[in-house]
Amino acid sequence: MVVLGFAFSVAHAWATRGPRTAAWLVAVTAGGGYAVEALGVATGFPFGAYAYSGALGPKLAGVPLVIPLAWTWMAWPAWLAALRVARRTVSRVALGAVGLAAWDLFLDPQMVAEGYWTWSDPHPALPGVPDVPIGNYLGWLAVALLMMIALQAVAPSKARDGPSHTLYLWTYASSVLAHAAFLGLPASAGWGAAGMGVLAIPLAVSLWRR
Repeated sequence: MVVLGFAFSVAHAWATRGPRTAAWLVAVTAGGGYAVEALGVATGFPFGAYAYSGALGPKLAGVPLVIPLAWTWMAWPAWLAALRVARRTVSRVALGAVGLAAWDLFLDPQMVAEGYWTWSDPHPALPGVPDVPIGNYLGWLAVALLMMIALQAVAPSKARDGPSHTLYLWTYASSVLAHAAFLGLPASAGWGAAGMGVLAIPLAVSLWRR
């Protein structure tokens, strides 16, 4: 799933904005994502002290190679959704950062429950989500903000962003449904619905009005 999401985002960036933008997307999100994950595993900054299990495949410096691809997968749709919803650059960067970081309100509780990674001290935590520290989400927001600042320089709005908007809304809706109905994680369903909905709901309204 992660590989498909990565391939989609890179292919869409290439098709709509050219190879330089696609290369920049990979450098910023996959390259930057790997760098911050390696830093996090080694030092506990900026997400808190955590470690990956061996269930996600080969690792480099303690980071499974599939993990940086996930940053690319969601960073691109989040940024394009923010382009659609907001008019000013500052608003777009802020919304894009929230839209990417809030995905982790779904991702981390699910992955921890499945044993893919763990925190050494997951406190303080959000109510109902005891295994993930709040500091992790703040770290995500900081990293997402830097990624959106980098992307805004090379990715102006385009008319052909519908497929990416669909991916973002599908990820949002399917995550809410999965956590609430199938994974036994109602608290993360609620937190994720509220957090990611800051961008997903205005995006859906915008597309509906069109």
